[in-house]
Amino acid sequence: MWGLGIVCEGYISMGVLADVEIEECLADGTLVIAPFDQTCLSGAGYDLRLADQTVIPSGQSRLVATLERVGLSDELVGSLHIRSTLARAGIVASLALVDPGFRGQLTILLFNTSKQPFAMAKNDRFLQLVLHRLGVKARRPYAGKYQDSQGVVDSRG
Repeated sequence: MWGLGIVCEGYISMGVLADVEIEECLADGTLVIAPFDQTCLSGAGYDLRLADQTVIPSGQSRLVATLERVGLSDELVGSLHIRSTLARAGIVASLALVDPGFRGQLTILLFNTSKQPFAMAKNDRFLQLVLHRLGVKARRPYAGKYQDSQGVVDSRG
C-alpha cells in the first residue's frame, strides 16, 4: 500500500503522502491534525488555517499561528509551503521543516512585500503541510523548546 520508495544506502525513502495515506495516518494515530477539516485535505497535503485574524501592513511582518495543532510520529516529517494565493498577493513566509515527533501549533513569520496592507481572517487557509514518511524511524525525534506550543510563540533563543 505504501508504493515504491527510493533505496539509498540500505534505507527506503518514501515520497510525499497522498490523501489516502494521510487519512490512514490520522486513523492509526501516527498523525494528529486538530481540529481536522476534510475540505482542507488535498491530493498531496493539508491546508493549515490561521488561528486569529491579522493585518500585515505594507513592508512589515507578523508572527501568526496555525489554527490546527499538529502531531507527527517519529516516522513522519512535514514540509510547509505558503499557498500560492498569498504569494501572488506579495506575502512571503519564513518556513521550516516540521520535525518527526513535533506536537503543537505552528508559529509562522509572514512578510508583506506589497504596497498595500494585507488582511487575513481567522480560519483562512494560508499554508500547505506536505507529509513525507521517513525510510526509518527518527532516532532523535523532536523534543525541543517549542514542543506543545500553543498560539503565537516568540523566539525562545
